[in-house]
Amino acid sequence: MTIRHHVLKLHPGTLVLASFLLAIAGGALLLKLPMATVAGPIPWVDALFTATSAVCVTGLVVVDTGGYFTVFGQCVILALIQVGGLGVMTISVTLFQWLGRNVSIRQRMAMQDLFAHTPREDIFSLVKTIILLTLGVELIGTLLLTLHWARELPLGRAVYTAAFHAVSAFCNAGFALFPDSLVRYRGSPLLNLTVCGLIVAGGIGFPVLYDLRGWLRDRRRHQRTRLSIQTQTVLLTTLILIVSGALMFAYLEPPAPGGGRGPGERVLAPLFQSITCRTAGFNTVDIASLRDATLAMMMVLMFFGASPGSCGGGVKTTTLALLAAFTVSRVRRRRRVNLFHKSVPSETVARSLSLVLVAIGIVGAILFLLLLGEAGGARGTFLACLFETVSAFGTVGLSMGLTPELGTWGKCWIALMMIVGRVGVLSLGYIFVGAAAGGGVEYSEENLMIG
Repeated sequence: MTIRHHVLKLHPGTLVLASFLLAIAGGALLLKLPMATVAGPIPWVDALFTATSAVCVTGLVVVDTGGYFTVFGQCVILALIQVGGLGVMTISVTLFQWLGRNVSIRQRMAMQDLFAHTPREDIFSLVKTIILLTLGVELIGTLLLTLHWARELPLGRAVYTAAFHAVSAFCNAGFALFPDSLVRYRGSPLLNLTVCGLIVAGGIGFPVLYDLRGWLRDRRRHQRTRLSIQTQTVLLTTLILIVSGALMFAYLEPPAPGGGRGPGERVLAPLFQSITCRTAGFNTVDIASLRDATLAMMMVLMFFGASPGSCGGGVKTTTLALLAAFTVSRVRRRRRVNLFHKSVPSETVARSLSLVLVAIGIVGAILFLLLLGEAGGARGTFLACLFETVSAFGTVGLSMGLTPELGTWGKCWIALMMIVGRVGVLSLGYIFVGAAAGGGVEYSEENLMIG
Protein backbone atom coordinates (compact mmCIF):
# COMPACT_ATOMS: atom_id res chain seq x y z
CA MET A 1 0.00 0.00 0.00
CA THR A 2 1.17 3.53 -0.71
CA ILE A 3 1.68 6.18 1.94
CA ARG A 4 -1.27 8.12 0.48
CA HIS A 5 -3.53 5.09 0.94
CA HIS A 6 -2.53 4.78 4.60
CA VAL A 7 -3.09 8.51 5.14
CA LEU A 8 -6.56 8.36 3.60
CA LYS A 9 -7.53 5.63 6.08
CA LEU A 10 -6.62 7.74 9.11
CA HIS A 11 -9.30 9.13 11.40
CA PRO A 12 -9.87 12.89 10.88
CA GLY A 13 -8.66 13.55 14.42
CA THR A 14 -5.45 11.66 13.66
CA LEU A 15 -4.95 13.77 10.54
CA VAL A 16 -5.30 16.96 12.58
CA LEU A 17 -2.88 15.75 15.26
CA ALA A 18 -0.36 14.58 12.64
CA SER A 19 -0.56 17.91 10.83
CA PHE A 20 0.21 19.81 14.04
CA LEU A 21 3.12 17.50 14.91
CA LEU A 22 4.60 17.90 11.41
CA ALA A 23 4.29 21.68 11.65
CA ILE A 24 6.00 21.63 15.06
CA ALA A 25 8.86 19.50 13.75
CA GLY A 26 9.33 21.70 10.69
CA GLY A 27 9.21 24.85 12.80
CA ALA A 28 11.79 23.51 15.24
CA LEU A 29 14.16 22.72 12.36
CA LEU A 30 13.81 26.25 10.98
CA LEU A 31 14.38 27.80 14.41
CA LYS A 32 17.59 25.75 14.74
CA LEU A 33 19.08 27.45 11.68
CA PRO A 34 21.91 29.90 12.51
CA MET A 35 20.04 32.74 10.78
CA ALA A 36 17.07 32.33 13.15
CA THR A 37 18.84 33.45 16.35
CA VAL A 38 20.92 36.46 17.28
CA ALA A 39 23.75 34.71 19.12
CA GLY A 40 24.37 30.98 18.67
CA PRO A 41 21.92 28.17 17.91
CA ILE A 42 18.96 27.60 20.19
CA PRO A 43 18.97 24.30 22.16
CA TRP A 44 16.79 21.58 20.64
CA VAL A 45 14.41 21.44 23.58
CA ASP A 46 13.89 25.21 23.44
CA ALA A 47 13.38 25.10 19.66
CA LEU A 48 10.75 22.37 20.03
CA PHE A 49 9.10 24.19 22.92
CA THR A 50 8.94 27.48 21.01
CA ALA A 51 7.62 25.78 17.86
CA THR A 52 5.00 23.93 19.91
CA SER A 53 3.94 27.12 21.65
CA ALA A 54 3.62 28.91 18.29
CA VAL A 55 1.76 26.14 16.42
CA CYS A 56 -0.52 25.56 19.42
CA VAL A 57 -1.01 29.37 19.61
CA THR A 58 -0.15 29.41 23.30
CA GLY A 59 2.52 32.06 23.83
CA LEU A 60 4.54 30.44 26.62
CA VAL A 61 8.18 31.28 25.93
CA VAL A 62 11.52 30.16 27.32
CA VAL A 63 13.45 33.00 25.62
CA ASP A 64 12.61 36.59 24.74
CA THR A 65 11.06 36.48 21.27
CA GLY A 66 12.07 40.01 20.28
CA GLY A 67 15.61 39.87 21.61
CA TYR A 68 16.65 36.24 21.09
CA PHE A 69 15.42 35.68 17.53
CA THR A 70 16.35 37.53 14.37
CA VAL A 71 13.74 38.92 11.99
CA PHE A 72 13.92 35.60 10.13
CA GLY A 73 13.31 33.65 13.35
CA GLN A 74 10.44 35.95 14.29
CA CYS A 75 8.89 35.47 10.84
CA VAL A 76 9.15 31.69 11.29
CA ILE A 77 7.30 32.02 14.60
CA LEU A 78 4.72 34.29 12.98
CA ALA A 79 4.15 31.78 10.17
CA LEU A 80 3.75 28.97 12.71
CA ILE A 81 1.23 31.08 14.62
CA GLN A 82 -0.81 31.71 11.47
CA VAL A 83 -0.68 28.06 10.45
CA GLY A 84 -1.56 26.91 13.95
CA GLY A 85 -4.37 29.43 14.30
CA LEU A 86 -6.11 28.46 11.08
CA GLY A 87 -5.11 24.82 11.38
CA VAL A 88 -2.66 23.00 9.14
CA MET A 89 -5.45 20.91 7.63
CA THR A 90 -7.37 24.06 6.69
CA ILE A 91 -4.47 25.54 4.77
CA SER A 92 -3.53 22.27 3.06
CA VAL A 93 -7.11 21.55 1.96
CA THR A 94 -7.48 25.09 0.62
CA LEU A 95 -4.22 24.79 -1.33
CA PHE A 96 -5.34 21.45 -2.76
CA GLN A 97 -8.56 23.06 -3.95
CA TRP A 98 -6.80 26.01 -5.55
CA LEU A 99 -4.38 23.64 -7.31
CA GLY A 100 -7.24 21.48 -8.57
CA ARG A 101 -6.20 18.47 -6.49
CA ASN A 102 -8.73 16.02 -5.08
CA VAL A 103 -9.54 16.27 -1.36
CA SER A 104 -10.23 13.03 0.46
CA ILE A 105 -13.45 12.36 2.34
CA ARG A 106 -11.50 12.16 5.60
CA GLN A 107 -10.02 15.59 5.01
CA ARG A 108 -13.58 16.83 4.45
CA MET A 109 -14.60 15.19 7.74
CA ALA A 110 -11.67 16.86 9.49
CA MET A 111 -12.84 20.25 8.21
CA GLN A 112 -16.37 19.40 9.32
CA ASP A 113 -15.18 18.60 12.85
CA LEU A 114 -13.13 21.80 13.04
CA PHE A 115 -15.51 24.39 11.67
CA ALA A 116 -19.12 23.21 11.73
CA HIS A 117 -21.41 22.24 14.61
CA THR A 118 -23.93 20.67 12.22
CA PRO A 119 -23.34 18.80 8.94
CA ARG A 120 -23.26 21.11 5.95
CA GLU A 121 -22.66 20.69 2.25
CA ASP A 122 -20.81 23.98 1.69
CA ILE A 123 -17.86 23.10 3.95
CA PHE A 124 -15.31 24.26 1.35
CA SER A 125 -17.09 27.58 0.95
CA LEU A 126 -17.01 27.90 4.74
CA VAL A 127 -13.25 27.22 4.88
CA LYS A 128 -12.54 29.69 2.06
CA THR A 129 -14.61 32.39 3.76
CA ILE A 130 -12.85 31.74 7.07
CA ILE A 131 -9.40 32.23 5.52
CA LEU A 132 -10.43 35.44 3.74
CA LEU A 133 -12.15 36.69 6.90
CA THR A 134 -9.05 35.94 8.95
CA LEU A 135 -6.76 37.83 6.60
CA GLY A 136 -9.20 40.74 6.47
CA VAL A 137 -9.49 41.08 10.26
CA GLU A 138 -5.72 40.78 10.69
CA LEU A 139 -5.21 43.50 8.05
CA ILE A 140 -7.57 45.86 9.88
CA GLY A 141 -5.77 45.10 13.15
CA THR A 142 -2.41 45.78 11.49
CA LEU A 143 -3.58 49.17 10.21
CA LEU A 144 -4.90 50.22 13.63
CA LEU A 145 -1.79 49.05 15.48
CA THR A 146 0.43 50.77 12.90
CA LEU A 147 -1.21 54.05 13.90
CA HIS A 148 -0.11 53.34 17.46
CA TRP A 149 3.49 52.29 16.81
CA ALA A 150 4.12 54.86 14.05
CA ARG A 151 4.37 57.46 16.81
CA GLU A 152 7.52 55.88 18.25
CA LEU A 153 9.01 53.63 15.54
CA PRO A 154 10.08 54.11 11.91
CA LEU A 155 7.20 53.35 9.54
CA GLY A 156 8.63 50.04 8.26
CA ARG A 157 9.33 48.79 11.78
CA ALA A 158 5.92 50.03 12.96
CA VAL A 159 4.13 48.06 10.21
CA TYR A 160 6.13 44.91 11.00
CA THR A 161 5.51 45.21 14.75
CA ALA A 162 1.81 45.87 14.13
CA ALA A 163 1.45 42.90 11.77
CA PHE A 164 3.21 40.54 14.21
CA HIS A 165 1.00 41.51 17.12
CA ALA A 166 -2.19 41.60 15.04
CA VAL A 167 -1.68 38.04 13.82
CA SER A 168 -0.61 36.94 17.30
CA ALA A 169 -3.70 38.54 18.84
CA PHE A 170 -6.26 37.23 16.35
CA CYS A 171 -4.78 33.72 16.53
CA ASN A 172 -4.84 34.04 20.33
CA ALA A 173 -1.13 33.23 20.47
CA GLY A 174 0.13 35.87 22.90
CA PHE A 175 3.63 36.14 21.41
CA ALA A 176 4.99 39.67 21.80
CA LEU A 177 8.19 41.36 20.64
CA PHE A 178 8.70 43.08 23.98
CA PRO A 179 10.16 41.39 27.09
CA ASP A 180 7.32 42.69 29.28
CA SER A 181 4.62 41.69 26.76
CA LEU A 182 2.40 44.81 26.52
CA VAL A 183 2.82 46.15 30.06
CA ARG A 184 4.45 49.37 28.82
CA TYR A 185 1.32 50.13 26.76
CA ARG A 186 -1.33 49.46 29.36
CA GLY A 187 -2.46 53.11 29.21
CA SER A 188 -2.97 53.21 25.42
CA PRO A 189 -6.69 52.95 24.54
CA LEU A 190 -5.96 52.35 20.83
CA LEU A 191 -3.62 49.42 21.43
CA ASN A 192 -5.63 47.88 24.25
CA LEU A 193 -8.99 48.03 22.48
CA THR A 194 -7.55 46.86 19.15
CA VAL A 195 -5.80 43.88 20.70
CA CYS A 196 -8.89 43.05 22.77
CA GLY A 197 -11.06 43.17 19.67
CA LEU A 198 -8.70 40.88 17.76
CA ILE A 199 -8.57 38.42 20.66
CA VAL A 200 -12.35 38.25 20.97
CA ALA A 201 -12.78 37.89 17.19
CA GLY A 202 -10.32 35.00 17.11
CA GLY A 203 -11.65 33.42 20.29
CA ILE A 204 -15.39 33.22 19.58
CA GLY A 205 -14.77 30.68 16.83
CA PHE A 206 -14.81 30.62 13.05
CA PRO A 207 -18.33 29.09 12.87
CA VAL A 208 -19.65 32.04 14.87
CA LEU A 209 -17.89 34.56 12.63
CA TYR A 210 -19.31 32.82 9.56
CA ASP A 211 -22.79 32.76 11.07
CA LEU A 212 -22.61 36.44 12.01
CA ARG A 213 -21.44 37.31 8.50
CA GLY A 214 -24.45 35.55 6.98
CA TRP A 215 -26.83 37.10 9.50
CA LEU A 216 -25.58 40.64 8.77
CA ARG A 217 -25.77 39.99 5.01
CA ASP A 218 -29.38 38.81 5.31
CA ARG A 219 -30.29 41.79 7.47
CA ARG A 220 -29.00 44.16 4.78
CA ARG A 221 -31.20 42.31 2.29
CA HIS A 222 -34.16 42.68 4.68
CA GLN A 223 -34.36 38.92 5.13
CA ARG A 224 -35.36 37.56 8.53
CA THR A 225 -32.94 34.94 9.79
CA ARG A 226 -31.95 33.82 13.26
CA LEU A 227 -28.57 33.05 14.69
CA SER A 228 -27.83 29.42 15.48
CA ILE A 229 -27.94 28.19 19.07
CA GLN A 230 -24.15 27.77 18.81
CA THR A 231 -23.65 31.45 18.01
CA GLN A 232 -26.11 32.69 20.62
CA THR A 233 -24.57 30.51 23.33
CA VAL A 234 -21.02 31.56 22.47
CA LEU A 235 -21.81 35.27 22.33
CA LEU A 236 -23.77 35.31 25.60
CA THR A 237 -21.25 33.17 27.49
CA THR A 238 -18.32 35.21 26.17
CA LEU A 239 -19.97 38.46 27.22
CA ILE A 240 -20.71 37.13 30.71
CA LEU A 241 -17.15 35.88 31.16
CA ILE A 242 -15.59 39.13 29.95
CA VAL A 243 -17.74 41.36 32.16
CA SER A 244 -17.54 39.16 35.26
CA GLY A 245 -13.80 38.65 34.84
CA ALA A 246 -13.17 42.38 34.47
CA LEU A 247 -15.28 43.21 37.53
CA MET A 248 -13.55 40.53 39.60
CA PHE A 249 -10.11 41.73 38.53
CA ALA A 250 -10.97 45.35 39.32
CA TYR A 251 -12.25 44.29 42.76
CA LEU A 252 -9.33 41.99 43.59
CA GLU A 253 -6.57 44.26 42.22
CA PRO A 254 -7.48 47.85 43.14
CA PRO A 255 -4.92 50.54 42.14
CA ALA A 256 -2.41 51.56 44.79
CA PRO A 257 -3.36 54.75 46.69
CA GLY A 258 -1.49 57.81 45.47
CA GLY A 259 0.10 55.98 42.52
CA GLY A 260 -0.81 53.05 40.40
CA ARG A 261 -3.00 53.31 37.34
CA GLY A 262 -4.53 56.37 35.76
CA PRO A 263 -8.28 56.74 35.18
CA GLY A 264 -8.10 55.06 31.77
CA GLU A 265 -5.96 52.19 33.00
CA ARG A 266 -8.44 51.41 35.78
CA VAL A 267 -10.86 50.33 33.06
CA LEU A 268 -8.42 49.08 30.42
CA ALA A 269 -6.31 46.85 32.69
CA PRO A 270 -9.19 44.75 34.13
CA LEU A 271 -10.88 44.51 30.72
CA PHE A 272 -7.66 43.50 28.98
CA GLN A 273 -6.76 40.84 31.54
CA SER A 274 -10.28 39.42 31.58
CA ILE A 275 -10.17 38.96 27.80
CA THR A 276 -6.57 37.82 27.43
CA CYS A 277 -6.46 35.31 30.28
CA ARG A 278 -9.12 33.18 28.63
CA THR A 279 -7.33 32.68 25.34
CA ALA A 280 -4.50 34.97 24.29
CA GLY A 281 -1.65 35.32 26.78
CA PHE A 282 -0.75 38.99 26.37
CA ASN A 283 -0.56 40.88 29.64
CA THR A 284 -0.54 44.54 30.63
CA VAL A 285 0.18 43.84 34.32
CA ASP A 286 2.85 41.78 36.06
CA ILE A 287 1.24 38.36 36.54
CA ALA A 288 3.65 37.26 39.27
CA SER A 289 2.67 40.25 41.43
CA LEU A 290 -1.05 39.46 41.47
CA ARG A 291 -2.86 38.15 44.54
CA ASP A 292 -3.54 34.44 44.91
CA ALA A 293 -7.29 35.04 44.66
CA THR A 294 -6.81 36.87 41.34
CA LEU A 295 -4.65 34.04 40.00
CA ALA A 296 -7.30 31.51 41.06
CA MET A 297 -10.00 33.49 39.21
CA MET A 298 -7.78 33.69 36.13
CA MET A 299 -7.15 29.94 36.18
CA VAL A 300 -10.90 29.30 36.07
CA LEU A 301 -11.17 31.52 32.98
CA MET A 302 -8.13 29.86 31.39
CA PHE A 303 -9.52 26.37 32.02
CA PHE A 304 -12.74 27.08 30.10
CA GLY A 305 -10.84 29.08 27.49
CA ALA A 306 -12.16 30.01 24.06
CA SER A 307 -15.05 28.74 21.95
CA PRO A 308 -15.25 25.68 19.67
CA GLY A 309 -13.77 26.09 16.20
CA SER A 310 -11.54 28.95 17.33
CA CYS A 311 -7.82 29.47 17.74
CA GLY A 312 -7.94 28.95 21.51
CA GLY A 313 -7.92 25.93 23.79
CA GLY A 314 -9.57 24.94 27.05
CA VAL A 315 -12.79 22.99 27.49
CA LYS A 316 -14.63 25.80 25.66
CA THR A 317 -17.32 28.31 26.54
CA THR A 318 -20.15 26.14 25.21
CA THR A 319 -19.17 23.42 27.66
CA LEU A 320 -19.48 25.91 30.51
CA ALA A 321 -22.88 27.01 29.21
CA LEU A 322 -24.06 23.39 28.98
CA LEU A 323 -22.87 22.63 32.51
CA ALA A 324 -24.73 25.66 33.84
CA ALA A 325 -27.89 24.77 31.91
CA PHE A 326 -27.64 21.14 33.02
CA THR A 327 -27.31 22.18 36.67
CA VAL A 328 -30.32 24.48 36.42
CA SER A 329 -32.41 21.80 34.72
CA ARG A 330 -31.58 19.23 37.40
CA VAL A 331 -32.29 21.67 40.22
CA ARG A 332 -35.69 22.30 38.64
CA ARG A 333 -36.12 18.53 38.18
CA ARG A 334 -36.40 18.78 34.41
CA ARG A 335 -35.24 15.94 32.18
CA ARG A 336 -34.04 17.96 29.17
CA VAL A 337 -31.43 20.70 28.89
CA ASN A 338 -32.76 23.69 26.96
CA LEU A 339 -30.94 26.69 25.51
CA PHE A 340 -32.63 29.51 23.59
CA HIS A 341 -35.85 27.51 23.16
CA LYS A 342 -33.97 24.51 21.78
CA SER A 343 -33.34 21.15 23.48
CA VAL A 344 -29.73 20.00 23.49
CA PRO A 345 -29.20 16.27 22.76
CA SER A 346 -28.54 14.26 25.92
CA GLU A 347 -25.43 12.77 24.31
CA THR A 348 -23.94 16.26 23.89
CA VAL A 349 -24.58 17.05 27.55
CA ALA A 350 -22.98 13.77 28.61
CA ARG A 351 -19.94 14.50 26.42
CA SER A 352 -19.54 17.92 28.01
CA LEU A 353 -19.53 16.41 31.50
CA SER A 354 -17.02 13.76 30.44
CA LEU A 355 -14.85 16.42 28.78
CA VAL A 356 -14.57 18.46 31.96
CA LEU A 357 -13.76 15.41 34.12
CA VAL A 358 -11.12 14.12 31.68
CA ALA A 359 -9.62 17.61 31.34
CA ILE A 360 -9.34 17.94 35.13
CA GLY A 361 -7.66 14.52 35.24
CA ILE A 362 -5.14 15.46 32.53
CA VAL A 363 -4.33 18.78 34.19
CA GLY A 364 -3.88 17.00 37.52
CA ALA A 365 -1.58 14.36 36.01
CA ILE A 366 0.65 16.91 34.25
CA LEU A 367 0.70 19.06 37.39
CA PHE A 368 1.88 16.07 39.44
CA LEU A 369 4.64 15.27 36.93
CA LEU A 370 5.69 18.92 36.84
CA LEU A 371 5.82 19.14 40.63
CA LEU A 372 7.73 15.89 40.80
CA GLY A 373 10.39 17.00 38.34
CA GLU A 374 10.66 20.73 38.94
CA ALA A 375 9.85 21.23 42.58
CA GLY A 376 11.31 18.02 43.94
CA GLY A 377 8.74 18.10 46.70
CA ALA A 378 9.69 21.63 47.80
CA ARG A 379 6.97 23.95 49.09
CA GLY A 380 6.03 27.24 47.47
CA THR A 381 5.96 26.08 43.85
CA PHE A 382 2.48 24.52 43.70
CA LEU A 383 0.62 27.66 42.60
CA ALA A 384 3.17 28.57 39.91
CA CYS A 385 3.15 25.01 38.52
CA LEU A 386 -0.66 24.84 38.57
CA PHE A 387 -0.94 28.22 36.85
CA GLU A 388 1.57 27.13 34.20
CA THR A 389 -0.24 23.85 33.57
CA VAL A 390 -3.70 25.40 33.25
CA SER A 391 -2.26 28.14 31.03
CA ALA A 392 -0.75 25.52 28.72
CA PHE A 393 -3.98 23.50 28.62
CA GLY A 394 -6.01 26.59 27.74
CA THR A 395 -3.31 27.58 25.20
CA VAL A 396 -3.30 30.94 26.97
CA GLY A 397 0.39 31.66 27.48
CA LEU A 398 0.28 33.63 30.72
CA SER A 399 3.01 32.72 33.18
CA MET A 400 4.16 33.62 36.66
CA GLY A 401 7.73 33.47 35.38
CA LEU A 402 8.22 29.72 35.73
CA THR A 403 8.57 28.85 32.03
CA PRO A 404 12.22 29.94 31.46
CA GLU A 405 13.25 28.09 34.64
CA LEU A 406 11.79 24.74 33.60
CA GLY A 407 14.11 21.80 33.06
CA THR A 408 14.05 19.55 30.02
CA TRP A 409 11.30 17.28 31.32
CA GLY A 410 9.28 20.22 32.60
CA LYS A 411 9.34 21.79 29.14
CA CYS A 412 8.30 18.46 27.63
CA TRP A 413 5.30 18.13 29.97
CA ILE A 414 4.16 21.70 29.26
CA ALA A 415 4.64 21.17 25.51
CA LEU A 416 2.51 18.03 25.73
CA MET A 417 -0.13 19.99 27.62
CA MET A 418 -0.17 22.63 24.89
CA ILE A 419 -0.74 20.00 22.20
CA VAL A 420 -3.57 18.43 24.20
CA GLY A 421 -5.18 21.84 24.68
CA ARG A 422 -4.92 22.82 21.01
CA VAL A 423 -5.99 19.53 19.43
CA GLY A 424 -8.70 19.01 22.02
CA VAL A 425 -9.46 16.35 24.60
CA LEU A 426 -12.36 14.93 22.59
CA SER A 427 -10.30 14.68 19.38
CA LEU A 428 -7.52 12.88 21.24
CA GLY A 429 -10.08 10.59 22.82
CA TYR A 430 -11.42 9.65 19.38
CA ILE A 431 -7.86 8.93 18.24
CA PHE A 432 -6.92 6.60 21.09
CA VAL A 433 -10.32 5.14 22.03
CA GLY A 434 -12.33 5.42 18.82
CA ALA A 435 -15.43 7.37 17.88
CA ALA A 436 -17.75 4.43 17.35
CA ALA A 437 -20.36 4.04 20.07
CA GLY A 438 -20.57 0.63 21.66
CA GLY A 439 -23.64 -0.83 23.25
CA GLY A 440 -21.74 -2.45 26.10
CA VAL A 441 -23.30 -4.81 28.62
CA GLU A 442 -26.50 -3.75 30.37
CA TYR A 443 -27.33 -5.23 33.76
CA SER A 444 -30.31 -4.85 36.09
CA GLU A 445 -30.51 -1.50 37.86
CA GLU A 446 -29.71 -0.88 41.52
CA ASN A 447 -29.67 2.54 43.16
CA LEU A 448 -26.58 4.17 44.69
CA MET A 449 -26.42 6.88 47.36
CA ILE A 450 -24.65 10.09 46.29
CA GLY A 451 -24.00 13.53 47.77
